[in-house]
Amino acid sequence: MLLKQITQYIESVAPLAFQESYDNAGLIIGNPNDEISGALISLDITEDVLDEAIQKELNLVICHHPIVFSGIKKLNGKNYIERCVAKAIKNDIAIYAAHTNLDSVFGGVNSKICEKLELQHCRILAPTSNFLKKLVTFVPTEQAEQVRLALFEAGAGHIGNYDSCSFNLGGDGTFRGNDQTNPFVGKRNQLHTEKEIRIETIFPKHIQSKVIQALLKAHP
Repeated sequence: MLLKQITQYIESVAPLAFQESYDNAGLIIGNPNDEISGALISLDITEDVLDEAIQKELNLVICHHPIVFSGIKKLNGKNYIERCVAKAIKNDIAIYAAHTNLDSVFGGVNSKICEKLELQHCRILAPTSNFLKKLVTFVPTEQAEQVRLALFEAGAGHIGNYDSCSFNLGGDGTFRGNDQTNPFVGKRNQLHTEKEIRIETIFPKHIQSKVIQALLKAHP
């Protein structure tokens, strides 16, 4: 399995957009296109952890706390951080950290703590602000369902424990294309009226590119 397949899955569960500003979650060391033979899971990166990965011939360590929080200006081995970074690179071991982003999602670290404590009615106390965006598009009625499904499959339309959420309003759209157009319905230089659906849905901003690409691919 490629490293990027593993990181993409982790980030689908705990998006990097959820991490705090001071954090350094994500792929810290490694090439996303490298083949992964096996992974070691740890709370922290230490020299003992890397020695275990080397001994077991594993080339990925997935940790909770990042080994690097800020810039490293020298690699002289004067502290354990520099020694760990150098050892990982020397032995082709990738390091991936899922930290405050994993703390912040349902099913993540804090959720599991709440579960162990048997707490009830749990919710995120400090939700990420400005996290959601709204998409509005107008679609011919006959193609509305295919566009909605494409948006939902791309990750739009999730509200709490519900998915496939949208608001839809019917109406008449008008347009007239010039000589440079190739209209899906209607004819060039002729005013056309089309029964259309206005579709509104929301999505987390970190998947905007994926949602827009799905819309462009599905929309007639």
